[in-house]
Parts: sequence; C-alpha cells; structure tokens
Amino acid sequence: MRYESEHKPKIRERIVKEAAKAIRAKGPQQVSVAGVMSKAGLTHGGFYAHFASKDALIQAAIGQMFDQVMARWEKDNKGLAPREQLAGYIDFYLSPWHRDNRALGCPVSALASETPRMTAPCQAAFAAGIAKIRGMIIGQLRDMQISDPETLAVSVIAELMGVLSLARCEPDRATSDALLENARVRIKARLGLA
Repeated sequence: MRYESEHKPKIRERIVKEAAKAIRAKGPQQVSVAGVMSKAGLTHGGFYAHFASKDALIQAAIGQMFDQVMARWEKDNKGLAPREQLAGYIDFYLSPWHRDNRALGCPVSALASETPRMTAPCQAAFAAGIAKIRGMIIGQLRDMQISDPETLAVSVIAELMGVLSLARCEPDRATSDALLENARVRIKARLGLA
C-alpha cells in the first residue's frame, strides 16, 4: 500500500505526542515503546520506521514538549503587553489545572528530577528547552525594563517549578491551592505585576 508523502511525518508526530504525554505523566524510564505505540493506535513493529531507539523518541518528545510551551505562549499572549504576558504565564503555571494535569503541563516541572538519569542527548534537549523558556521570560523582563533580567528569569523559573512541585506533593487540596495562590501573589508582587 502506498501512502501520501505527508503520511510518515503525521504518524511520527502522533507517536511523539503520545510519548510526550506519557513521559510527563510517568517519567521517561517508565515509558515503553509498546505502550506509546499502542496509545498512538499503532503496532510496536512500526516504531523503528520513525526512530532509531527509545532514546531518540524521548529526545524528540522533549523537544516537542518545549515547542508546545512556546506555541501556547505565542497564542495566549498575542497583542498583550509584556507585563500582562508574564502575569498570565505565572497565573497559568501556578494554577490548579496545571498542578492536576501533569501529562499536559510544562516539561520543566515534570522532568527536572528525571534529567540526571537521562542520556546526554536527552539532557541537551531538556537544556535547550529551558533556554527557550528562560529567553522568553528574559524578553518580557527586558521589555518591562527590569534590571538584571537574566538572573531574575532563572530565579522565576526555579520558583515556579519548585512551588508547582510542592503543590503536587501536598495531599491536602486546600493547602495545595493556598500554596499556589500565595506564590502567585508573591512572585507577581516581586516583579511589580500585582
């Protein structure tokens, strides 16, 4: 059976999307090629037509996760002032929805603790993704004329990731919600966004 020239890239994209969801939810070590292929509605045997190894799939999925973050940023912030963009990002990042939807959320908080156990190419893909987010935040801080945006961007990313991780660990929903809300208010106030 002959397929259109777009068929293989579409199938690859479907595999990468399913892998990205599974990796965010379970971590890369717990994801199996057979499981990803099944979720994508494909057989395990077709995997190697798209990827040389599971590691190559993980690397592609990490890149796709960060591309998705950047696309969401652009879509959600079209026409907004830098202050509104950054405030919106903080509100999204520290939202109950983001806490509860790990498989669809930011790869930084989902994968940071997994990164040391990843292969060098996967670590490089993760570092490149963080650099994109850092660059995005630096750009907003510069546009807001905040001093030392490079250092501040790293601090903001660390705070967001840390708070979200703590909120996900907290078994009491009310305490978790309060943690997210208090951090949103404090971080935005520190950046002059409140």
